[in-house]
Formats: sequence, C-alpha cells, structure tokens
Amino acid sequence: MEIYKEPIHYQNPVLCIKVWQFEAQKRPAAAPAAPPPIQPVRWHYHKEVEFILVKQGLHEMHTPNHTYMLGPGDVMVVGSSQLHRARLIGPEKLVYIVLHVDFEPYFDPAMMRYYRHFSEVHHPLEELNYMFSENAEVRAEVGSIIERIHQEIMDKTTGYEIAASMHIKHMLLTLLRGDSRGLLQAHDLIDPGVMKPILEYVDHHLSEKIELEQVSQIAGMSYFYFSKYFKKAMGFSFTDYVNRKRIAKAERLLVTSGQNVGEIARSVGIENMAHFYELFKRFNGCTPKQYLCKIDASGK
Repeated sequence: MEIYKEPIHYQNPVLCIKVWQFEAQKRPAAAPAAPPPIQPVRWHYHKEVEFILVKQGLHEMHTPNHTYMLGPGDVMVVGSSQLHRARLIGPEKLVYIVLHVDFEPYFDPAMMRYYRHFSEVHHPLEELNYMFSENAEVRAEVGSIIERIHQEIMDKTTGYEIAASMHIKHMLLTLLRGDSRGLLQAHDLIDPGVMKPILEYVDHHLSEKIELEQVSQIAGMSYFYFSKYFKKAMGFSFTDYVNRKRIAKAERLLVTSGQNVGEIARSVGIENMAHFYELFKRFNGCTPKQYLCKIDASGK
C-alpha cells in the first residue's frame, strides 16, 4: 500500500486554489477471457480541502471510515490532511473535476465566527458529505460553483481572481446554510489577531511540551483569562485542543512514516505510552494497531 503527501501547486498562489478536470477510462482487456486491468490503489493526503464533482461515469472514493460511490452530478468533500484514495470502476469513461483549496486566506472578519468549524477542530469536513446525499439543491449548487471556479481559472478573463474568490465564499455560505444537522453553527466571534498565532504555535510545537502559561503570554492574557477565553472561543479546553491535534498528527504518521508506535508518540510530544493509547482510543475508538488494520482493509 503506497501512501504519500501530495504537493498541491496552485494555479494562482494568491487564490490558494488548484482546480482541474480529469478524464480516465480503463483499458480494454487483452483477451476476452482476461480480467480487466486493476487500477493501483494509492492513499494520499494534502493540507488543502478537496472537492470532487463527477460529470460522467462512476468514481469510487475511499477514506479510512467511508466508501463513496459517485455518479454524474455527485459531489463530495475530503478534509484537510485526510487520507483518501480513488479508484476507477466500470468500463465507462470517467470525467470529473477536482478542486483543492486552502480556506485559511478566505477567513476575513465576517467569517471568523465559523473559523473553528471549517478548520475541522470539532468535526472533520468529511461529515458534511451527508448534505450532498440528502439535499439535491445543495449538491447541485456546490457542483455548479465548482464548475464556475474551474471555468474562471481556465479562462483567466479580466477579474477572474475576484470571481474565483467570490465563488469560494459562495461555497462556504452554501455549506453553512445547507447544514441541517448544525455541524457549522456559529459561536462567539474569534479574534484572528489573538487566535491565529496561538493555533500556529501549537501546530509548530506539537513534538514539544506546550505550556498553557507560555501560550497565554503569546496571547497577551493572564493564565486564568486565556484558559476561559480559549474554551469559550473553541468549545473545549486548550489541553483538549492540543491533544486532538497531536492524535491527528499521530494518525498520519502511523500510516506514512514507518515508525513504531513509541516513536510516533514521542514525535507528537507524548512520552507516556499509556496516556498515548488512552488518547488515541478516545479520539478513534480503536488502538493504533486496529487503526492500521482498518486502513489496510480499506486499501484492498
């Protein structure tokens, strides 16, 4: 099983977008009695959120927890740094558009109430796929937005950067309003000037001991006030947030690095193995070994 981190090269760095239309078709069997060739399975991940719109044919998409069978007009989303793979099935020609986007630059002050949701702190964006299967209107709207972004990036007519940015905002709004399960509910306004440096600090120091007192100094707040501020803004304690980020990184390392569990635990800043296993099971419902078995099984 091959797993790798895929680099995404933006067509316009200012927009933090890559969008492309792909076409694929299985080769005919060499002889009538021979089985059709099997497309190799490849797991990969990337920082950018990925949207897929199928225009023709059948597309099979896998994540560690779900298998999606996409037909014409179907849409799905894959979260940031989430393992996934695709497989062409059936003899029909497959035509689909893939949109990669880093949402971070699109979080202006008007969007900051929703930052913690789209940043996948509480729920992976994959959970939003329910709305594409349950709500034909949302599915069609997001599919149309993907096509419009693709057209703008391909044509590069005057002002296409503005148009593409507007379409990304339109997509975020469509997801917010189409979320009948309330996964993207708004909460208190988050001050990006305070919160972004903190979240970036955590991301860059996961392998080290992260002290709340030190982080509160970065935020320019007292220890006590920052603890309350963070929990109110993000929905859970700072310690819980750090643990979630550490285990998310451990999941990727588990299937990509070749390191043993002890090495992975230390590389995400957890020295106590019992504590690491406890956290891993809390967030995944299984042990690291069981998680790997699940990945192996879904990759076959």
